[in-house]
Amino acid sequence: MSGGAERLGRLLNLVPYLQARPGITLAEAAHDQGITERQLRDDLELLWMCGLPGYGPGELIDMAFAGDSVTLTYDAGIDRPLRLTPDEALALIVALRMLAETPGVAQRDGVHRALAKIEHAAGDLADAAVAVRLPGNADRLEELRGAVERRHALRITYYTATRDETTERVVDPMRVLVVGRWSYLEAWCRRAQAVRLFRVDRIDASTELDEPAQVPRQAQPTDTRTGTLFTPTPDLPLITLRVGRGARWITEQYPCEEVVRGPGEHWTVSLRASDLDWARRMVLGLGAEVTVVAPQALAQAVGAEARSALDAYATPA
Repeated sequence: MSGGAERLGRLLNLVPYLQARPGITLAEAAHDQGITERQLRDDLELLWMCGLPGYGPGELIDMAFAGDSVTLTYDAGIDRPLRLTPDEALALIVALRMLAETPGVAQRDGVHRALAKIEHAAGDLADAAVAVRLPGNADRLEELRGAVERRHALRITYYTATRDETTERVVDPMRVLVVGRWSYLEAWCRRAQAVRLFRVDRIDASTELDEPAQVPRQAQPTDTRTGTLFTPTPDLPLITLRVGRGARWITEQYPCEEVVRGPGEHWTVSLRASDLDWARRMVLGLGAEVTVVAPQALAQAVGAEARSALDAYATPA
């Protein structure tokens, strides 16, 4: 979350910066912003998708490139004083309150100052009864956030849904972040010897240790820009499924390596799974809309559990 907040601040500063420096080189702009040229190019590509409601030509921020230089040609009105309708003001107040309560957010003081100004301008509207709650247990979030800030190791009891097991492990906290609807603790797991994300609502217990957190230099933060936390790698099991119309949504929900349309309404889909236990539960949840093509071990596991369920229904209570 903190990385997203830092980038937002950088993007907001980038527009007036470019306005004042038409034709500036990318190298110079990146140096002034304290980022790499690759990061600057990514920021400029994102700015191209920002602008006024409607988000069509003439409403989005626009730039012109000449060689290695850039000129801002349209700022989408970002230089004009902001005038909010009552509904817009309330929505912004709610969003800022949410941001102020988010663990690990950068520039928290700036968020509070902005919130105070908008609440003052909104008058009685700011007193509207709006409850703001973060995903996950609030007390647990505060405990984890405190451990991150104090840089102390944690002993946690964690439920892993993909394996349906509870384990105890010692972790070195790195940050607390929110992705989608869930809050996560990102930490170096001493048991796995790797960076892991632990969903806060699945941490059954946590104890802050006296020893300092020891995050290795090779530990890299998780890239959350895509909005998904699962990254398929070649070492993970490759599963192939034949899916009907009602199960095609998995091609949008999960990163697939191959999708072959046909024969008929059926598609053949290949994707990586975190493990075969997770794949078994997913296939069973899809029911008659899916057939396992490979691997054979997955087909056998699904068949065994399906037969067990049928036997249970056949047995009188």
